[in-house]
Amino acid sequence: MRLDKYLKVSRLIKRRTIANEACDAGKILVNGKIARASYDVKTGDILEIQMGQKVLKVRVEQVTDVVRKEDAVSLYTVLDA
Repeated sequence: MRLDKYLKVSRLIKRRTIANEACDAGKILVNGKIARASYDVKTGDILEIQMGQKVLKVRVEQVTDVVRKEDAVSLYTVLDA
């Protein structure tokens, strides 16, 4: 699954267009490297999302196309906030 779509499905970022813009701006790192929106997310990847002054670090636990809002947090584990 594409990185921008994963960020939206997991509800880490609210809209896919905003996720795409964050990737283009270099605010999303995957395994320590700047990632493009087209990056193919895999289980075990470490995502670092820069939101203003804060950095959210999560590990991808599951990749799925559709998930309920209540179950979205099961797609990742927060490592460092």
